[in-house]
Amino acid sequence: MARWLIAAFLVMPIVEIAVIIQVGQFIGTWPTVLLLVAESLLGTWLVRREGRKAWANLRAMLSAPHAPEVALTDAGLVLVGGALLLTPGFVTDAVGFACLLPGLRPMMRRLVTRALTHRSERSARVRLVGQRRVDPPR
Repeated sequence: MARWLIAAFLVMPIVEIAVIIQVGQFIGTWPTVLLLVAESLLGTWLVRREGRKAWANLRAMLSAPHAPEVALTDAGLVLVGGALLLTPGFVTDAVGFACLLPGLRPMMRRLVTRALTHRSERSARVRLVGQRRVDPPR
């Protein structure tokens, strides 16, 4: 996991700079700057709106008798999406918007759930089936 994070922190700035340069060459410098600023403003508004919704859903789910995994995952996606939108660049903004937009968030939720389930099964050597825990055979 640590190697993956180090690689991401080294590669992503290079990818972002390359994409910004390509967009700048295609549409011009000032339109590129304006597009980045517009994405930031739209992202700020979207984070505030979706953050309020996610927080309200999480509070409602925590007061209910069932597990709040969907609301908790949505709150995490809003948090990650907001952080990605604070990072200047088109690639991180695209992923950030995918985490924030209500139409795309279920897809991102499935990806995150699948990745976390896979990681927990690998690290704990416990397989989760529905709501039951199934220990591996010895």
